[in-house]
Amino acid sequence: MTQLNNKLDSRILNPAVIVAALGNFVDVFDLVLFAVVRVRSLKELGFTPEQITNEGTQLLDWQMGGMLLGGILWGIMGDKKGRLSVLFASIFTYSIANIANGFVETMEMYIFWRFIAGIGLAGELGAGITLVTEVMPKEKRGYGAMIVAALGLLGAVAAKFVVDALDWRIAYYIGGGMGLLLLVLRISVQESQMFEKVKSENRGTQGNFLALFRCFVSFDKKDWDLFSRYARCVLMGVPIWYVIGILIHLSPEFGRELGIHQDVDVGYAVMISYGGAALGDLLSGTISQFMRSRIKVMIIFLCLDATASVVYHFIAGWDLHSFYSFFFFFGIGGGFWLMLLTISAEQFGTNIRATVTTTVPNFVRGSVIAIHGLFHFLRIPHTIDFSFIHSSMVFHFDLGFTFIQSSMIVGAIVFVIAILSAISMRETFGKDMNFTEDI
Repeated sequence: MTQLNNKLDSRILNPAVIVAALGNFVDVFDLVLFAVVRVRSLKELGFTPEQITNEGTQLLDWQMGGMLLGGILWGIMGDKKGRLSVLFASIFTYSIANIANGFVETMEMYIFWRFIAGIGLAGELGAGITLVTEVMPKEKRGYGAMIVAALGLLGAVAAKFVVDALDWRIAYYIGGGMGLLLLVLRISVQESQMFEKVKSENRGTQGNFLALFRCFVSFDKKDWDLFSRYARCVLMGVPIWYVIGILIHLSPEFGRELGIHQDVDVGYAVMISYGGAALGDLLSGTISQFMRSRIKVMIIFLCLDATASVVYHFIAGWDLHSFYSFFFFFGIGGGFWLMLLTISAEQFGTNIRATVTTTVPNFVRGSVIAIHGLFHFLRIPHTIDFSFIHSSMVFHFDLGFTFIQSSMIVGAIVFVIAILSAISMRETFGKDMNFTEDI
């Protein structure tokens, strides 16, 4: 791996941190806005209560599909064209899509614009974190990511208040308008000197996304190490979207299953959880600086989120306010989101750093498609017939699980895999970022 020289900005509140934080604010505002207006918007479009759960899940899956595609697109562009170009292009894309969401009249148009919004939302955070980690000294990188996380997650709180005060269509216009305003008012931000140095050397390895998967054809130990680091980064983050995509987005359904006699406001649940996540990101960043470890803190917060998820499934008969309190704990336990992106950025060289840091969060977000699929599969009764040669004996097994049981099985799978991935991950705290991958 080749060493590089770079001039670092020692200020914690430098222009890169400020722009990345404001961009993350608008990014999270849009993500949460859809969750908050899901029921209201689909009702206005003429769907029955029975259809809203399935149609809302479909919309979320299309959005996450867009984020998967966008993550690859923006990640490659970030390593080939620059971190800033991706940062601002992605903000422009999801801002336009947000405004268009306010004009939808059919499910088909809603799906299309959530898909485009997903593509746009895929680029901002990864590009922002990559830029922050490259322009700040290694002992202060955690503080920069912490500020980006804390300000960004407050966008969730803002989304709830805007939706409560205004029509859902107006809320979409505001979300898009904020993004465009950020582009107009953007302060002077310089491109990463690490990126400029690699680009000037024109090695031809920048943004080589397929190199991450070359181990499946080369069977080379070095290629396997590259893929293994990447896969573990993704797997560590999947529990966050299990919590968001199942436990929080379907909180009204969970409320009914758990015997909560009052209606659960998913927008309020989202706001509480993201408020907890803002605190969790501040705590995880601070503890990481104190412990001088990213991985230990990642494991601690994964265990906290897993504990909250287990207890959540056994709160039958509790009152509505006690039910809501768990979303705050979910947020705190999941407050390793920016820690995950920082680890991802620190694990890989400058020539593929943006590719990794942009695709990892979007593969994590996109995992909600598989999570939803497994969750719904487990809820449907299945019969498996076993017959033996020369025998008429047939065995029937009913594999149908309840709503609560299906959720618990999915949760157990994702948390166990995530914790094992974190345990086997290399420590990155204080790691020198001035290197490239030999690919």
